Amino acid sequence: MEEFNQFLMNKAILSSILAWFIAQTTKAIFLTIKNRKFRFNLYSLPGGFPSSHSATCVALVTAIGLIDGLNSSVFAVSVILAVFIIYDAKVIRVAAGKQAQSLNKVLDMIEEDTGERIEKLKEILGHSLLEILCGGLIGVLAALIICLW
Repeated sequence: MEEFNQFLMNKAILSSILAWFIAQTTKAIFLTIKNRKFRFNLYSLPGGFPSSHSATCVALVTAIGLIDGLNSSVFAVSVILAVFIIYDAKVIRVAAGKQAQSLNKVLDMIEEDTGERIEKLKEILGHSLLEILCGGLIGVLAALIICLW
């Protein structure tokens, strides 16, 4: 039980959880307003504004920097991993979204020919630079709130 309490009091973990929650809640609010309907699965959707990937990673990096110092090995590891995760969210998943758009066009042609309804692929998977920057800002603020209070 003591280990679980220590886990829950870990400021780096708490910072990341808070950043993820703020980013996903913001995303859910925007989508609820846009679609005029709230669904709990909005908390699990990838892509969109702001980037919860960036928020979570940047919160972790910021918290580790504040706790262990910018010269620590664990800070260096967290920075490198965050760069790869954010790169994936920006570049790789955007490319996958473009592939999904192309495949959906092919599926539309097949539907026209066969009359059979085919489930489409999700096309919005990655993040824009603005979504990443806003997610990063949320991450920094979440880590500052947790680590400096």
